[in-house]
Amino acid sequence: MLNQTSGGEFLFLEFSTMWELQLLHFSTFLLIYLATLIGKLLIITTVSLDLKLPSPMYFFLANLSFLDISYISVTIPKSMVNALINSRWISFSGCVAQVYLVVTFADAELFLLTAMAYDCYAEVCYPLHYRVIMNWSVCSEMAVGCWIGSMLYSVVHMANTFRLSFCQSHQIDQFFCDVPQLLKISCSDTHTNDILMFVLGYLLASVCFSIIFVSYAYIFSTVIKIPSVYGRSKAFSTCLPHLVILCLFLGTGAFTYTRPRSASSLGRDIAAAVLYSVVPPLINLIIYSLRNKELKGALKKMIKKLALPTIQLMIL
Repeated sequence: MLNQTSGGEFLFLEFSTMWELQLLHFSTFLLIYLATLIGKLLIITTVSLDLKLPSPMYFFLANLSFLDISYISVTIPKSMVNALINSRWISFSGCVAQVYLVVTFADAELFLLTAMAYDCYAEVCYPLHYRVIMNWSVCSEMAVGCWIGSMLYSVVHMANTFRLSFCQSHQIDQFFCDVPQLLKISCSDTHTNDILMFVLGYLLASVCFSIIFVSYAYIFSTVIKIPSVYGRSKAFSTCLPHLVILCLFLGTGAFTYTRPRSASSLGRDIAAAVLYSVVPPLINLIIYSLRNKELKGALKKMIKKLALPTIQLMIL
């Protein structure tokens, strides 16, 4: 018996009873985590040190990189440790912290991607006034607003979830503490929670999607008018990947948090959770970094500067 007032522990879903599959689970998550962590740290360092990358786009990219590191660090390390030591437990306080941080970072990522869509709109549609529209004061206020808004949104979900009692079961059918899965194992009346989660999730998705849709409608209408084929290609290559990751992140998040509980299934729940909590940070690394020529050039210069003293020292 597990109750909110008495504390206790939760039990995560067991991926497999076979050690080989647990090791595969650990190895896969470790590769994703290390690739994301190293790539994002390199981006943050490069953007911070290279004075030739002062554009607001790189300011948001550095913020997104830090956010991705935080987001993926909430869920993957715990899941890896559990797989490695053959454990499935998480403390009640750990579950509370995980819910708060997952919702905070997920919403902050959605807000930041929306802000980046507006930044792309300003850059493509108003290139001559771009620096005035997206000055450093505006960029800082938008970034701070993303964090504050996501924290407040997360507090509502966390407080509304953990006011419930959990006495029917302590097994969460997920690899991290997720609000929909916690509502499934509660013995309290969750009707209010379901309504609030649907309404807030729908409002949040609608507002962000509306801003993104309007921004890209103006972007595409402007890009079509560009006489240069190279100019059109460059604009589309910049904006389309951003739209792809937005659709993936927003679609899987909305699928998880706004659909009826009766439509839930174990396979779909796990797949959706991986797609909105594990995959986006890695895809962001590929889309926003490895396809960006300016950033790749700056990364190569920084790596050469860091590697050259080491090589010289080895020669000596």
